Amino acid sequence: MSARRDVGLLLIICAALFGVGLGFAPLANPDEARYAEIPREMLATGDFVTPRLDGIKYFEKPPLTYWLVAGNLKLFGPGEAAARATPAILAALGVLLTYAAGRALGGRDAGWWAALVQATALLYFAHARILLTDMVVSVLISATLYCFLLAVREPPGRRRQLLFYGLYASAALATLAKGLIGFLLPGAVMFFWLLLFNQWRRLRPFYLPTGLLLFALIAVPWHILVAGRNPEWAWFYFVHEHWLRFTTTTHGRYEPWWFFIPIVLLGLFPWTGFLFGAVRTAVQGGWNQRAESADRLFPLLWAAFIFLFFSASKSKLVPYMLPVFPPLALVLGPYLAPRLRTNSATGLRAGFIGFSVIGGLLGLALIAVFIKPALLGAVANADGLSHFAMLCGVFLLGGAIGVQLLQQSGSSQAALRLMLASVGAFAAVLVIATPAIARPSTKDLARIVAQQVDPDDIVLHYHDYFHDFSYYSRRTVGTVEYEGELELFLDRDAKRRGLHVNEAEFRDLWAGPRQVYLLLRRSELPALQAQPGFQGRILVETPKHVLLINRL
Repeated sequence: MSARRDVGLLLIICAALFGVGLGFAPLANPDEARYAEIPREMLATGDFVTPRLDGIKYFEKPPLTYWLVAGNLKLFGPGEAAARATPAILAALGVLLTYAAGRALGGRDAGWWAALVQATALLYFAHARILLTDMVVSVLISATLYCFLLAVREPPGRRRQLLFYGLYASAALATLAKGLIGFLLPGAVMFFWLLLFNQWRRLRPFYLPTGLLLFALIAVPWHILVAGRNPEWAWFYFVHEHWLRFTTTTHGRYEPWWFFIPIVLLGLFPWTGFLFGAVRTAVQGGWNQRAESADRLFPLLWAAFIFLFFSASKSKLVPYMLPVFPPLALVLGPYLAPRLRTNSATGLRAGFIGFSVIGGLLGLALIAVFIKPALLGAVANADGLSHFAMLCGVFLLGGAIGVQLLQQSGSSQAALRLMLASVGAFAAVLVIATPAIARPSTKDLARIVAQQVDPDDIVLHYHDYFHDFSYYSRRTVGTVEYEGELELFLDRDAKRRGLHVNEAEFRDLWAGPRQVYLLLRRSELPALQAQPGFQGRILVETPKHVLLINRL
């Protein structure tokens, strides 16, 4: 089958998995709304150098994701689908890169199955549909390492040079997406592979002077510009956001050392059960034949290093594991391809059993939620979610049973088709259920403010900052007794505006001559109304939020 046809089919699959229903639900608080609001403010102010959240300097991430989202918002408007298009497009690009690398390394079938594994892995599928910075940096790190592995296999010449230039450019873009890890992580993987497998001879030529110049031309200008405009940026960016994030618990994201083990195993579903056999096949020959197996073992080293690096970090979040999935797909593709080509159950039985065990347990758990919605605890809309849980559970449990029956009859291809069909149906239900799964939003309140509130009126958030409100109302707001992730300590100008106030200052504003609107959680309303002398009128309310005005 031609590469062009493969790419077309993969794009259709990615469009269905990553693109359908992106606009079904409002942007989630806080992460999705944050990464949409910062680009919105860039477009509103015309300042694409200094990121701002609610008008306050925000230095936690470099700007590449913001730029990409801003471009989509400019082209397609302010809808949720436009905001989420960035991770979806990058996820599809990552699948195509894995296909190209897998095809170059192991042939068409290996590339095809590697790409399909990556596209359908649960964690990758989920994060392709969520607006975060992690998908962008994951794909760019993958591009960096794919370019390296393919480049060292090429003889000196134009193709080798272009691949190395792709490496330098991808590493620079990854740096603009997530900071120093954009080049440190792939750099470490490349170094340890060269060292452990004694591949130094294959490194030359690697076009270092011109490559570093290309890297600098892409990565350095923004760093110089933002440092020149913001003297406080360097310490926060290099020390607080890199060194302290990795070495301390200051960011409040500490998890035990084993935290990422279940994340990877469940995130790789439905392919988890095939991983052990694929790894065992990849390491055949042992340490004594490591030089001959260096290319085959490169993805394993890549996955292991990134897994161990983030496991050692004092700050752990689920999306940190995204860069592990492309190399695992590159290990699984060559393992699956020959076995499925011959329709042989040899080596695949454990994988199908793994799918049936995990899928069956998940299916039973979801059916139990339908039977007893109270199992969801305090989750909003538990009754509505239970019906979607039932559908998901039926598809997974039915697929688990059917796959076992088919693989026992010796038809691996049919078992795999049923496995993918059941997972596809499961994913489709998740997409349809997105509005019911979504967290409570302030979107409706924000749109009322956008239509009715004058620009000179004051809008405050009480004891919180609701990121999605700023995005949907298209305005910055003040806060009462709240700082959170709003980095006011970095922004003197924002402090001087006097809109981020304590309780006493809030009471003065509320009683003053200007019209003031206050957004708060419904749960806080009784305590506020019980304060002596407090008067306010409820303008509009939702099940979770209330908008007050200081004019009766």
